[in-house]
Amino acid sequence: MKRNMLFVALVLFIAALVIAPVAAQDDPDLLIWADRTRTAALTDIAARFAEDYFINVEVQEIGMGDIRANLGIVGPTGEGPDIIIAAHDWIGELVLNGSVRPLDLGDAAEQFTPASLSLFTYNGELYGVPYAVENVALFRNTDLVPEAPQTWAEVAEVTEELVTSGASQYGYIIQTTDFYHFFPIVSAFGGYIFGRDAEGNYDPNDVGVDSEGTIAAGAWLEGMADAGYIPDAVDYDVLHTLFESGDAAMIMTGPWALPRIRQSGIPYAISDIPAGDAGPGQPMIGGQGFMISAYSENTLMAESFLLDYMATEESMQAMYDVDPRPPAFIPLLESLADTDLQAFQNAGLVGVPQPSIPQMSSVWGAAANAQQFIIQGDLSSEEAFTTAGEQIRTLIAGGEIEIVAASVGDTPPEDGPQAVSIPGTVDSAAGCAGDWDPACENVQLGYDAASDVWIGTFVLPAGDYEYKAALDNAWDENYGANAESGGGNIALSLAEETPVTFIYDNKTHWVMDNVNFLLVTVPGDFQDELGCEGDWQPNCMRSMLQDADGDGVYTFTTTAIPAGDYQGKVALNLSWDLNYGQEGARDGANFTWNVPADNTEMTFSFDSATNIMTIEAGG
Repeated sequence: MKRNMLFVALVLFIAALVIAPVAAQDDPDLLIWADRTRTAALTDIAARFAEDYFINVEVQEIGMGDIRANLGIVGPTGEGPDIIIAAHDWIGELVLNGSVRPLDLGDAAEQFTPASLSLFTYNGELYGVPYAVENVALFRNTDLVPEAPQTWAEVAEVTEELVTSGASQYGYIIQTTDFYHFFPIVSAFGGYIFGRDAEGNYDPNDVGVDSEGTIAAGAWLEGMADAGYIPDAVDYDVLHTLFESGDAAMIMTGPWALPRIRQSGIPYAISDIPAGDAGPGQPMIGGQGFMISAYSENTLMAESFLLDYMATEESMQAMYDVDPRPPAFIPLLESLADTDLQAFQNAGLVGVPQPSIPQMSSVWGAAANAQQFIIQGDLSSEEAFTTAGEQIRTLIAGGEIEIVAASVGDTPPEDGPQAVSIPGTVDSAAGCAGDWDPACENVQLGYDAASDVWIGTFVLPAGDYEYKAALDNAWDENYGANAESGGGNIALSLAEETPVTFIYDNKTHWVMDNVNFLLVTVPGDFQDELGCEGDWQPNCMRSMLQDADGDGVYTFTTTAIPAGDYQGKVALNLSWDLNYGQEGARDGANFTWNVPADNTEMTFSFDSATNIMTIEAGG
């Protein structure tokens, strides 16, 4: 009934447009803001809508971060969009700013998963049409763990069996400072972040980070760490490398990790999150969808586009094809023959929406520090999470706190920086109180002694960012683009939530991320001469090639290789999954070279356009 009434009203509305003055037709009748990833698919769908109703529809490509930032600025001028692509956790800010309007899906709501609808619901009203959702689930190596563990007690038992038998180095492991991935364990023991009010909305006055359940979850983690089962310096790449190499049997991660895990060839299965004393582990659910601007004068047309043209299997399939993540649209979800996505969907059935209220930004840093203090044995679970709860309440109340972050990584050399961070507009996305704060603990890199670089991986939401590298938590010495002291900001654009690895090399002052740059190393039979723990190690960054000038040619120069004949290959992303040999052939034969004399300067150059390596001796 709602659609029929909407159709009649829209026809009348279109008729009014047709007889409007011709000059008014210069501007689009319907303007949609979308990021680069989804613009092409939306343009095709919008063209059908425009053709059917004889109107002008424009899809304008805007960076995800700019969509969020500019809607409230451009919208009131009358030049803004009618519809935007948005992440669910924008809702709190956009609703409070009066920038978006509620929606009534009517019967169409039955075609979307309940979890996805809850993501776009704020204060009891729906503000978006979801199209994609995501949550974490338990990955296990099926050779090591044939049957999915049902409880966290069983996870601990399986871990003990694997480690004591020597079947694997680790059983279950987790990132050291990542409360997002720890939360499913917290929920299994009855912990929570924020309580709910009578209408089901998150209540920032009810902080549960120091609740009995959260402390119980921390006690489980504390027991695993005390037994030596949880390594104490694990970031995103370390976590996945250990799992993909068979050295760790179980991890929690999301659909964004599927490409690399599939490519690794490790046998795996995706399972529901194990239960604790309070019931099944509940992952936090995130998602993306469409919202209608509160400043739009064409809301009827916008609703018709979303309900009649987007809420179809054909359109949702087109969106999935350009951005493959678990669909929110049930007909499409049921039609996909992807057992992995189905497994994520099953794990998310008990999930809870990631809080989208503004106070959530006060949680991440303190909670992650508590987790790290527990893993490293600095504080008990009760001490760590009690402190975190107090800090979060202080921040929400507008106060200031001093957080002493636990050390990350190895002890750095005394003749170099003792801390390196990546301050920028990434700060607030990483949970800092504000941007461009070199002392914020959430953007600190850890020193990797084996590779002699500073490194850190952070999961950032879609958006456009800038950053630099700052030394010793201050701006006195900082490096930007082209490895220049005090150089320009480095731009980073993410079309979707992405784990981003940042690296700083104090020898060259090059700072990079694995989105703008390739992570290139040269593993070979010479690496031990550079200080690597052994030869043929793609994850040793002492033989990392760098592209400081951004021309696509990555170089590495050393005088540390003794005279002799050597061989090696090019490896990307610190693993053998993608490697190049002679003549740039993927998985090709090793290339060889000769070092004519000790202390000869050898320069390795990798052309990323051709995948060809050249090696030169001499100055």
